[in-house]
Formats: sequence, C-alpha cells, structure tokens
Amino acid sequence: MLIKKLPRNTQGRDWAVGDVHGCFAQLSRLLKIVAFDPARDRLLSVGDLVDRGPDSPMVTEWLAQPWFYAVRGNHEQMALDAMRNPLEDQERHLRNGGRWLAELSPAELDACAAALSRLPLALEVEVEGGKIGVLHADCPGNDWTALAARLEAGDLDEQDRDVLLWSRERARNGGAGTVAGIDLVLAGHTPQPDAVLYDNVMHLDTGAVYGGKLTLFCPLDFVEVSLPSGFDHLARFELHELDASLARR
Repeated sequence: MLIKKLPRNTQGRDWAVGDVHGCFAQLSRLLKIVAFDPARDRLLSVGDLVDRGPDSPMVTEWLAQPWFYAVRGNHEQMALDAMRNPLEDQERHLRNGGRWLAELSPAELDACAAALSRLPLALEVEVEGGKIGVLHADCPGNDWTALAARLEAGDLDEQDRDVLLWSRERARNGGAGTVAGIDLVLAGHTPQPDAVLYDNVMHLDTGAVYGGKLTLFCPLDFVEVSLPSGFDHLARFELHELDASLARR
C-alpha cells in the first residue's frame, strides 16, 4: 500500500511530528507536554524516524502502536535498501547514521524490516471541512489528486519517488507553488529553524538530531509545540506509560 487514507478523527486531536531521527525520548516528552491521549488522539509522522539519534532501535515498537501513523522517509528507504542489498547499499546507510541497524539481532532485524516495509509513501487524512496530506519531502507535480491516483494504482516512477523522498527545492527556495487537490500538506526532510509554511506545505523538520528542536503540530488549530534538544531528560515518558494510560480506560 503506497498511500493510506485515514478518516476524520472525531474523538480527539491529530498531532504531526517532524523528523524524529531516533530522538524518541524527546518525542515521548513532547507527547506528555501536550497531554496526548492514546485512546482518542493520533500521531502522524512525516518520516525519517531513524538514523543518527540514540533511540533508533525503538522504531519497531513505536510503529506497532495503533495510534501512530507514519510515512516512509528517505532514511527508512536507505535502511530497507541496506537490509535487502547489503553489498551495494549498506555502506551508504552507515555513512548516514545507520550503524544501529547492524547492531540488531536477527529477530529484531526481521521485525524492523517488516515494519518499515509496511510504511506508505503518503497519508491522506480527512479533517473538518477538507483533507490534509502527509509525505516526507514534496509532492511531485504539485497535484495531490494525481499523486494519490498513481499511488493507489501502484504506478509510481522513479522521478516521482525521488521527489517524495528527497526533494529540497521548496524548502530551499521558500516555495514552489501551491499543491492542488489538498488543503494542507505536512512535510519534513529539510531542517528549518522553525516550522514554516511555504505555499500550502507545512515543513516540520526542525533539526532535533542536530541540536535543534523537535516539533509537534496540530493541523486542527495550527498549534505548534517544540522541545529543544537536551530537555527530554526532565521527564522521560516511555511507551509503556502510554500503554498503561490506554489500559486504564
């Protein structure tokens, strides 16, 4: 499945997170700050959950949560390539922060490969009065409707895939035209000092793994909550706490 469509969340709030890059302790702290409720809320990810950061091996556990929806980023793609073709692609992944993958046990490696393989390239989320799209880098052709149709048909060429996973044109140029067929697109990939809206594309990568900050964004009311690197130790909020909260309901 190259695109996953989510119905409107009528019970709680949807939050979106920028590139995590293994900073899951920081993400846990952020979820506590916004009083994330796993029984009603959903967390959307623009991809690049892994590499460079200390908690990358936790990606399988996070992706198993029923309230967590992520798209594939270029780092997930590099990890998959390294697992499928180690002789050709492992070195590139290692250069880009992928050493954690080589330290997994065979069982952990299999579970990680299965979880990353299931990640779609895009999410389409119904919201009140419209819909939002979630992808990693950018929308090819600035046409969401056409992209969604190609993803549903499994008819995606390499150029489109490169734009989805690797393009930095919009973020570097401060815009690249409005994406048609969608109200708002959430993206990451290119670190910015702050979350920023170019055209109708909100860029959420604020460089957490590079000493910047990790950002949550609520598209319902455009609330943005960020946590600078180094502050996650103040109140670690592990996954089991979320599970316990859900079990009490």
